[in-house]
Amino acid sequence: MSGAAAVPFADLALARRLERAEAASTARFVEARARLFPASGACWIEVAGAYAMFDGVASPVTQTFGLGMFQAPTAGDLDRLEAFFHARGAPAHHEVSPLADPALVPLLNNRGYRPFEFTSVMYRPIGDQASRPGVRDTEVVQAFPPPLAFDSSELRRGSPKREEREGGRPAVRLIGDAEQELYARVAAEGWRDSGYGDFMLEIGRVSANTDGLYLFVAERDGGAIAAGAVHLHDGVAHLAGASTIPEGRRRGAQLALLEYRLQYAAANGCDIALMGASRAAVHSATPSATDSASPTRG
Repeated sequence: MSGAAAVPFADLALARRLERAEAASTARFVEARARLFPASGACWIEVAGAYAMFDGVASPVTQTFGLGMFQAPTAGDLDRLEAFFHARGAPAHHEVSPLADPALVPLLNNRGYRPFEFTSVMYRPIGDQASRPGVRDTEVVQAFPPPLAFDSSELRRGSPKREEREGGRPAVRLIGDAEQELYARVAAEGWRDSGYGDFMLEIGRVSANTDGLYLFVAERDGGAIAAGAVHLHDGVAHLAGASTIPEGRRRGAQLALLEYRLQYAAANGCDIALMGASRAAVHSATPSATDSASPTRG
């Protein structure tokens, strides 16, 4: 970036683009859940331009995306959305952008909704990343080493030559088709000490089967120490899935993963990247939505 002038203005057009990218990546995730676990009942619908996702009652992505961003919803639209969630035993949660249609807030207020969480959205142009060497799609695909079977010892086993080749930094690569379980287990291990390991293991396995989601690992001393993902949609790179195993922290793994994913996205046609951050660590981070709302009534 050359300065503030290079950053797109956060207007309605940009917010719509980011919202739709988040909604599309989440829809692909829900579809993957439905394929892997048909009994989960995972599904999604579109109402008034918003995507409503059901990924299980306790899932952080069971909510709407883009409500009020593409058209003003009516009371009937909210009736339909609430019926979708309640029929599946889930509360009706909506992520609401400050750029949503002004008519939405009083409509939610009148139905007993209240905000309960805030999400910070970060975005930046990435066109300048495409000129950096070594990340064109053909090069990345051809750079795969032989697939690795996951073993906890893979997280710590030494291979100085590979680290030396990277100048002491963790080496980052796109995983191969045979390495989905490796990605899922590395991603889950980063959450093990906070009590979410098993939950994130299933999330990782679903992510590994999500269309349009590209999965990466960072390796050091011959083993995978961190994981990250990026979903590409309409020129938008949605960064997600960052996780580092406890033994691999403070070694630059996530910085390397971030840089590599930005370059990969730019080399594959994206001009902007986004990520979201919430104070609730396991809640979905939603672009251009800065607060969530849920009904106070049952």
